[in-house]
Amino acid sequence: MAEGALFVLAGKVLEVLGSLTLQEIKFACGVKHELENLKSTVSTIQAVLLDAEKQGSYNNEVKKWLNKLKDVFLDADDLLYDFSNEALQRKVMTGNKMTKEVRIFFSSSNQLAFSLKMGHRIKIIRKRLNAITKYKGHFHFIQSSIEPQVMNRDGETYSFVLEEDVVGREDDKKEIIELLLDANTVENVSIIPIVGIEGLGKTTLAQLIYNDENVKNNFELKLWICISHDFDVEHIVKQILESLGNRRDEERFENLKYDLRETINGKKYFIVLDDLSNKDTD
Repeated sequence: MAEGALFVLAGKVLEVLGSLTLQEIKFACGVKHELENLKSTVSTIQAVLLDAEKQGSYNNEVKKWLNKLKDVFLDADDLLYDFSNEALQRKVMTGNKMTKEVRIFFSSSNQLAFSLKMGHRIKIIRKRLNAITKYKGHFHFIQSSIEPQVMNRDGETYSFVLEEDVVGREDDKKEIIELLLDANTVENVSIIPIVGIEGLGKTTLAQLIYNDENVKNNFELKLWICISHDFDVEHIVKQILESLGNRRDEERFENLKYDLRETINGKKYFIVLDDLSNKDTD
């Protein structure tokens, strides 16, 4: 992993943990407490990670310690990914009409059973982290709260990502690329949503896919558009045209739509709409 990558992974785990504790989830007894304890442990470790990763470049003992830590962080990331997805599914399904079978699946008893199972997994991960944390005192790491630079400015996201800094998303990347390149797709325009609570790494996953060589070689046009505000079709069309070198700010919307159709007509294109969030599901 590149220097600072484990610090970033720890930050991601903390972000998801924070989001989970704010979700309206029916936790089994003690599970929320386990989440808080895990968050506290990860915070303690993250505070020394920048210095630890520097020392790991020349100290084999520190490098071994970091590798053990990486394995636990990856397991924690996978666990929280499962937990977050379950929470998201419940939120979506309870907002829609449900069949009797779905109501049973999302019943309070089932929610608590799932929460109890996840709580057991969280406890195991926390114990593993506690065991690793005991040894950090031997290395005399310097604490730091300074985060490494990220590709984000004023809320805008970018298509660039260092692939060696990303861990644990290979299967998701492969699955989505297979969907993108599926020769049997019948839709004229296919839409593949990547959804989840904040901190799951949706943008990072999209960046990995966007920069994949197979994707580059299979699309004539490839565009990265950051929404970062309420969904506005006219503004998005202007952004796309601007990315294609055709700025038309003062044009009527009908003219803009015509220009867009003419530009992409007959071409195989791939457009990422990142940071898209809107309460109006229509």
